[in-house]
Amino acid sequence: MRFPRLLNIATRVVKDALQSLPADIRNEAADCRIEFVEMDSLMDTDEDLDPDLLGLFEGNARCDPLPESPDEMPRILLFLDNLWDECGGDLAVYRHEVRITFLHELGHYLGLDEDEVAALGLA
Repeated sequence: MRFPRLLNIATRVVKDALQSLPADIRNEAADCRIEFVEMDSLMDTDEDLDPDLLGLFEGNARCDPLPESPDEMPRILLFLDNLWDECGGDLAVYRHEVRITFLHELGHYLGLDEDEVAALGLA
């Protein structure tokens, strides 16, 4: 599937996921930028990235000090090509994986570690 279609679907899924959250968490999430990207396009510029990542949280978490530089600004990256590949071309599974991956990375922004995120069923 082409990236514009994957982007359209993922954007709706993330918007719906945000709307389903309690208002206080939704308000916290508003300070974290969400980017929909293709891993293939980043591999040439960032050799340290794991090529199989589905999502990534970067920058300062909500519980960290306020960002002092652009690279500390919080952002969630969702790798749509990897998510699509992970789903084997199944659109329903893709939607589910986008939602779970987004909420997983949002958990990191909110200060949860891997074990805490997994305990919420977001692993």
